Amino acid sequence: MARAQGARARLALAFETVYGTPPVSGFLRLPFASTSLGAEQPLLNSELLGYGRDPLAPIKDAVTADGDVVVPIDAEAFGFWLKAAFGQPVTTGTDPWTHEFQSGAWVLPSLSIETGMPEVPRFAMYSGCVLDQINWQMQRSGLLTATARLVAQGEIVGTTTSAGTPADLTLRRFGHFNGAITRNGSALGNVVSADITYANNLDRIETIRSDGRIDGADPSIAALTGSIEVRFADQTLVTQAINGDPCELEFAYALPSGESLRLTVHAVYLPRPRIEISGPQGVQATFDWQAARDSTVGRMCTATLINDLEVY
Repeated sequence: MARAQGARARLALAFETVYGTPPVSGFLRLPFASTSLGAEQPLLNSELLGYGRDPLAPIKDAVTADGDVVVPIDAEAFGFWLKAAFGQPVTTGTDPWTHEFQSGAWVLPSLSIETGMPEVPRFAMYSGCVLDQINWQMQRSGLLTATARLVAQGEIVGTTTSAGTPADLTLRRFGHFNGAITRNGSALGNVVSADITYANNLDRIETIRSDGRIDGADPSIAALTGSIEVRFADQTLVTQAINGDPCELEFAYALPSGESLRLTVHAVYLPRPRIEISGPQGVQATFDWQAARDSTVGRMCTATLINDLEVY
């Protein structure tokens, strides 16, 4: 008897035209490291009395479909997760193409994601997926991945795939050593690590339906937050925090072949941190920053992806 193995699992993705309706074609096979995307339905204990000490049968509660997908940050496939987070990009130029994703869209695209374990076989299609949050960490070494948190409308499980034969993308993966951080256009030194989290803060529309699914997931006020841990070498960031002035931070990756990814946060506010001396080693400070809408640019952030893929 075959047993499921993560090494044989696969993930296919396609954007929907109608929310909650998987498209019949156009699926892509995307790389992923792990996923907890799934549907669950808890049981409610019976509260009824009069039948002795042994409880009566439980009843089913509402169905919840959501979870995380851990994906590599690369030059092509990551653009589909950026599209899910920000909406359709503005594409300019010629090969290589420049895709600009802007925050603040009122409507986000929904997608269908199928996870497959062919040896069982089990193919689970999650329709009506909307991206709630995406986050990643910048550091000196290790594997560079991002975690996308999704809210789905429902799950349909079958023994055959509904994604057909997904098209493949070229994997050109960024590494931590490709990363750089700038502040107001100048390199920000002494950075030990950085965390970036963009959240759409989805509002689930939990109406009464016979199928137990939600009616949708609407984006609320977005949030872009994170932290920067730095070796304490000067007063630049502390002075900014005390004065309450915003700055522009840019988190970027670039490959020698020309592909690049830049997340420009136009107005970043820093809190005043506690500067602790914990021993003879170097002193470090952590700034838990928050971003806001920049009145000049008219948005909170811009993600720019340059690659040889023409359309997202």
